[in-house]
Amino acid sequence: MKKLPVIALCIISMSFINWQPNFETAKKIARENHKLILLNFSGSDWCGPCMRMRKEIFESDIFFKMADTSLVMVDADFPRNKKNQLDAQTMKQNDALADKYNPDGKFPYTLLLSPDGKTVKSWDGLPEESAEEFSDEVKQYCKINRLNYQNGFLK
Repeated sequence: MKKLPVIALCIISMSFINWQPNFETAKKIARENHKLILLNFSGSDWCGPCMRMRKEIFESDIFFKMADTSLVMVDADFPRNKKNQLDAQTMKQNDALADKYNPDGKFPYTLLLSPDGKTVKSWDGLPEESAEEFSDEVKQYCKINRLNYQNGFLK
């Protein structure tokens, strides 16, 4: 009986991805660990497709397992409700990310970036694929990235 709460806590904690709040830190972690960065532009409290993407893809077990070992995740969120407003530093960072990577203001808009911030792949809107198909596609880019590091093509 005493182990049940611990098991339940482990299951609950596995279903949430650790989103890196600072883009520069994400780039550093990606460089050190030879990972790609997944940058997601979302309107967490007003954009229906963004909410669906989070629930159906990012919170799926299959995506979590892949992302946990292969990606550094960054959420550039643009909430509208006053109660969900971000701190000034995060808003400034997200605005700068939008200026650079999402000047047309698309939501959701998702990019795979190299550790130095170059775009590898982008998805405009909610992907039509299932969470499994989306995860497999991202995983293929991550494998290519790892092979490039192993073969000395990337430093």
